Amino acid sequence: MADYEGFVERDGERLDLFAAALAGVTRSRAGALMKDGHVAVDGVAQAKAGFKLRPGMRVTVTVPDPAPSRAQAEDIDLDIVYQDADLAVVYKPSGMVVHPAAGNATGTLVNALLRHLDNLSGIGGEIRPGIVHRIDKDTSGLLLVAKNDMAHLSLSEQIKAHAVHRAYKAIVIGGFREDAGTVDAPIGRHPVDRKRMAIVPGGREAVTHWQALERLRGATLIECRLTTGRTHQIRVHMASIGHPVLGDPVYGPKKSPYPVTGGQLLHAYRIGFAHPRTGEEMLFEAPPEPRFTRWLQKLEVK
Repeated sequence: MADYEGFVERDGERLDLFAAALAGVTRSRAGALMKDGHVAVDGVAQAKAGFKLRPGMRVTVTVPDPAPSRAQAEDIDLDIVYQDADLAVVYKPSGMVVHPAAGNATGTLVNALLRHLDNLSGIGGEIRPGIVHRIDKDTSGLLLVAKNDMAHLSLSEQIKAHAVHRAYKAIVIGGFREDAGTVDAPIGRHPVDRKRMAIVPGGREAVTHWQALERLRGATLIECRLTTGRTHQIRVHMASIGHPVLGDPVYGPKKSPYPVTGGQLLHAYRIGFAHPRTGEEMLFEAPPEPRFTRWLQKLEVK
């Protein structure tokens, strides 16, 4: 357990931002600490993230020691593209869930990480050790993993500042008149089906830049670059402009023009970031899975 204390200098600063900076944790982690009664203003616990501070106020933050992970290490094959003392870049296959949750207690990426890596950060919580960001179960591709809290905080801040370069390849239904475009539409929970995401007024900012790479038969191979990283962002945005990802069982048409099985043909093929310790610019790329490549070949215009 660690205790942090600081005095406010700027008027009107949000408590969650001040607490995060004070304790060296992410904003979301600071919010969780507040809900658990671990953040106090002038000796009184304060759970409201947007509480406005005034100069001279004393803020204290208590960060409990990370709870031992309930997730168990499992001997699951894991493609480690790169690793050092601070981080790892791993390739997640389609069909694998990132972290344990209801209905997926085993067989996840976290279970594999606990087996193959000697250290993982604790900021993500006991069921998400090392997890800095996620991709969907049926999306394949590259993921960043933090091996200590310093790296986790740095990488999370880079993502928040839109400084992490993330690019995907997808095969989407239909053809485009344009060669490139941008979808800028807020995403939130679907108002009726809470398991789905949707473009909704008041949702979180979401921006996807797309570029056509190859015209196919009844489909297009595109690259998508994310400014933000919302849940199901590419799938929701492309469906919203009439070009759902081929094979998407949630946002695609009820009757797909092609019998794709195994989920959406979406692959996180590139990731770039500044190394949290050295500041060195790092960039990694990985090819899509054979399933993706087979469909690309099937749909090529001869």
